[in-house]
Amino acid sequence: MTDRPPNIRHFAALAATVRHGSLSRAARAVNLSQPALTQAITGLEASLGVTLFERGPQGMSPTEPARLLAPRAEAAIAHVGSPRVTGTQLRAFLAVVRAGSYGAAAEATGISAASLHRAVADLSVALGQRLLDRRGRSLALTPAGERRARGFGLAMAELRAGLSEVAAWQGKAGGRIAVGAMPLSRARWLPEVIARFAALHPQIDIAVHEGSHTELVGPLRDGDIDLMLGALREGARAEDLDQVPVFEDRPALVMRAGHPLLAQTDDVAAAMFAYPWLMPGRDTPLRGYWEGMIRTLGRDVPRVGVECGSVMMLRQLLLSGDALTLLSPDQVSVELDAGVLAALPTPVPVTRTIGIATRAGWRPTAAQAAFVTLLEQVGRELAS
Repeated sequence: MTDRPPNIRHFAALAATVRHGSLSRAARAVNLSQPALTQAITGLEASLGVTLFERGPQGMSPTEPARLLAPRAEAAIAHVGSPRVTGTQLRAFLAVVRAGSYGAAAEATGISAASLHRAVADLSVALGQRLLDRRGRSLALTPAGERRARGFGLAMAELRAGLSEVAAWQGKAGGRIAVGAMPLSRARWLPEVIARFAALHPQIDIAVHEGSHTELVGPLRDGDIDLMLGALREGARAEDLDQVPVFEDRPALVMRAGHPLLAQTDDVAAAMFAYPWLMPGRDTPLRGYWEGMIRTLGRDVPRVGVECGSVMMLRQLLLSGDALTLLSPDQVSVELDAGVLAALPTPVPVTRTIGIATRAGWRPTAAQAAFVTLLEQVGRELAS
């Protein structure tokens, strides 16, 4: 935890002053004295290195940095959900939640376990809720703790975005985009986008979090990542996610070079059932598409002896025998070009929609919006 925790009261003072246009009315709104509110705004101006308000006879006129930051501060305060929460408590709680224990959080942040424990205990008292349960040597979130952890994560995401926008207004280098990448996006689409984006915006850091949909959707909803790339899911909107289709992917039958199926000149659809299958788990769209293809052929879905979603592991398993799988050619393009793997069209056309998932209501920064635009552009190029 190398960065200083945000001062929630300072951001509340900023938002109230922008909203009311008057120090006296803003002070009443956030239950502060007018000198305390003035001090909070002055402290925030000093930490940011900007002037947030022009003082005049008509009241407090927000400058551009204040107008950029105020909506983010309002959203963050709403996510925090209590005026009693301090930035220190918020940061400590999130650190413990992500590390799974006070000891691991202390090691990750450089703050003593005792200090973290005290901050989380104070937070629990301030909220009047039990947030964590101890289970052996680890900690588990209570239902209230889960809700608070998500709200605090989203609050931090809003503040990071607001501070990035102010820094961009100042002309300072900086900013960060956190991308959740499912397997297909990591083959060609995302690397091409990152290469182009880095050339255009070298001051923006990009963090790629790899995983399956199941592994990434939680961090996306919690605000730890900004957007998620890969095969879109039906019904995701009900999970408070927005999905934007970008291109269609057409998986193929993939096997080792020299596989007997490659010499089949008659009925590939019938011959392929003579070989074992390697497929990802039942909760993945690709598995569903494969099962749909089999049923369209009028056959029973064959047994999948090995369930695996790792392209690296699938490649080695394919090379060691006569198993088949269904994969996007982009995911094994190097192996196909090298001639160690081969691909055949599926006997029934299979397509899956690849796109971008974000939190419903997500407001990207200018850099994030530029990244999304480039994702859509490169996706269209791949599709064509």
